Amino acid sequence: MIDTIDSLQQSLLAAGYLAGRDLATIIFLALKMGKPLFLEGEAGVGKTEVAKTLSTMLGAKLIRLQCYEGLDVRTAVYDWAYARQILHLRMLEATGAGRAEMARELYSREFLLARPLLQAIDPAANDAARPVLLIDEIDRADEEFESFLLELLSDFQITIPELGTIRAAQPPVVVVTSNRTREVHDALKRRCLYHWIDYPPFETEYQIVLLKSPGISAQLAVQVTRVVQELRRADLFKPPGVAETLDWAAALMTIGATEVDEAVINDTLGVLLKYQDDAQRVQGALTRDLAKRAHGAR
Repeated sequence: MIDTIDSLQQSLLAAGYLAGRDLATIIFLALKMGKPLFLEGEAGVGKTEVAKTLSTMLGAKLIRLQCYEGLDVRTAVYDWAYARQILHLRMLEATGAGRAEMARELYSREFLLARPLLQAIDPAANDAARPVLLIDEIDRADEEFESFLLELLSDFQITIPELGTIRAAQPPVVVVTSNRTREVHDALKRRCLYHWIDYPPFETEYQIVLLKSPGISAQLAVQVTRVVQELRRADLFKPPGVAETLDWAAALMTIGATEVDEAVINDTLGVLLKYQDDAQRVQGALTRDLAKRAHGAR
């Protein structure tokens, strides 16, 4: 039973997500108020993981809509199975069916292809538990699609001209994420509870490494966290996120590294940095400095 912020924080931790008090509070309010949760922040800080963890914690189905430029209603909401409709039409014609019967038969639930947004609100597709709807990286979608979401997030209903209006028996748990590659319209944000997820401080990230990297030594976890924290202070085009921290910890354990040194950093930079300019900037004197700082030197 999640009836307090503290109990939610503990439930998130049990499901594998270490959330600060501020994030736990906004998640708690979103669940209790039935409001969508809008999470913004740099890539790799754990926004998408919030939705996945909520799905695990609540025992609910996770429905994910990955946004991209050109996303439209046919991909996000619903479409018709045209090939099957044509075959069925031929069968109806062979039986001498009239135009009205054909229209009624062709545009029925049998031929409706429910996409993520329809799946999330369709009572026929969900059991008693509210599904978790993840609308991931909304900043990559066009503004026209944002406008469509305004109605959906206000009323949790979708009108299909051939069938009528489908309403959610109870609103899904909605998590909207943005990497802020462009500004999302205020009207969409106003329908949500908002939270900015920043890079975690050292102690929090260290605890995340321990939580998500079974078998890692405390010493290696400290050194991994120190290096990543220092890299974020460097003048990089794309600093590593928490996702890269965990990937790096896993990579070091895979190659049997027991501590971080200059050679290890150089050999595994491709796990942490995804741009050649960043890698070149780090190699050399900065790598030597990172290795020293990993061991606590200043």
